[in-house]
Amino acid sequence: MSTTNPTRSSSWRAERRQRAWALHQQGGTQVAIATALGVTQGAVSHWLARATHAGPSTLTDHPAPGRPPRLSPDQLGELVDLLTQGAEAHGFLGDVWTRRRVADLIQQHFGVGYHPTQVGRLLRQIGWSPQKPIVRATQRDQAAVAAWYNERWPALKKRRSGKAELSSG
Repeated sequence: MSTTNPTRSSSWRAERRQRAWALHQQGGTQVAIATALGVTQGAVSHWLARATHAGPSTLTDHPAPGRPPRLSPDQLGELVDLLTQGAEAHGFLGDVWTRRRVADLIQQHFGVGYHPTQVGRLLRQIGWSPQKPIVRATQRDQAAVAAWYNERWPALKKRRSGKAELSSG
């Protein structure tokens, strides 16, 4: 006999806790219940003590503690789409996303204010990793750089002795 309420949807964790209570009511030992459910005996002990003290209703799911997220899962998906369009598509100079720029985008598009530190956490949550952009001069001559690396750099490397002297500058 299961004590789950069919009118209320519950997670598999809540169902597992309620199944432990049902097995206990049928005379099962903590060791047998823990083995049957694939959990530790300590977890079963905790669940049974809670249900005995405050009633089996304490084994159901409860809302997660803390403030609810300001962006819904759908909005997070939309944010990913906005970010993949690039920063320049949203009026920023240069195609680099910074936390401050993402915070501005969220404020403009969703009307929700985030501190840049929180934006970093939000970006990690949606699978974006922090990147440091490579800063190069706009007037950089790739051919001259390649020539320097191929011709001048090997000559400089050859001049160094086995024991490099420390620079004071």
